[in-house]
Amino acid sequence: MDVRHLPDFQAFSDDKLKKHNLFQTARFFLDVYCLKPGQSQKPHAHAGADKVYVVLDGTCRFTVDSATEDHGVGAAVFAPAGSDHGVLNASGQDARLLVMMAPAP
Repeated sequence: MDVRHLPDFQAFSDDKLKKHNLFQTARFFLDVYCLKPGQSQKPHAHAGADKVYVVLDGTCRFTVDSATEDHGVGAAVFAPAGSDHGVLNASGQDARLLVMMAPAP
């Protein structure tokens, strides 16, 4: 059995958001994103893949198409295929997100 423990993925980078891959197949990926204050993933789109962000720690500002909202621990944000989406840590604290996309690019 292949098992990962989310608390093991807490390394941050001073330069840009840090992505930790937990699992990846031809059908999906599951990552933990670690964002220091001010770090972001610029808005982009995936034509054939849905993405879900789940906030593990902190608060982030999510954009999906024309909507922008701040969400904290426990929130799950859905970005359907073809939507412009991105995330910014606009808070003063570190943030961690569990991110799944299917199918993988």
